[in-house]
Amino acid sequence: MELIQNTPDISAYLVADQVIDHEHPRVRAIAAALSVDASDVYAYAKAAFEFVRDAIPHSQDSGDSRVTWRASDVLAQRTGICYAKAHALAALLRAEGIPTALCYRKFDVVHGLVAVRLPGEDRWVRQDPRGNKPGVDAQFRLDREQLAFAVRPESNEVDHPVLFAEPRPVVLQCLREAVDRPHLWQMLPTDL
Repeated sequence: MELIQNTPDISAYLVADQVIDHEHPRVRAIAAALSVDASDVYAYAKAAFEFVRDAIPHSQDSGDSRVTWRASDVLAQRTGICYAKAHALAALLRAEGIPTALCYRKFDVVHGLVAVRLPGEDRWVRQDPRGNKPGVDAQFRLDREQLAFAVRPESNEVDHPVLFAEPRPVVLQCLREAVDRPHLWQMLPTDL
């Protein structure tokens, strides 16, 4: 599948905003800690991915009822669903100058992940920091995608090829309005 930038300006995928708040001290501190042992930008990107995937449990898997949406809050509270974890990973990557897009897939509901474009690479590669569990083995790879779930077109599941510089409004709306995760589960978008 060919991934399509929503905006042609690559600098849009480096911007800090109220969701991907990579200028926040908490985001900067975690980025600095992760970069200490990273020998290059690839090693940093992999470390950031693994940190978000493994150190921040998916709230559905852990039973955490809190709803997070801002990257700094996801990192502070160490919980979030796929969208929130994608926001946190995007912030950590953008904090180190790595263009990062938000992208989506449609299963029964919309699933959020990121795409990265590392220096020297001529393409975007999607990464899914959702969190592994039995039957889910997402890995940071540049040679091919290894995402959390496979899309089944026969079940009307869809890979959206568009790469967004900021979260989709429907995603933010459900995260902001949910009083807890059970409430959020009733509000998850079924389309973009």
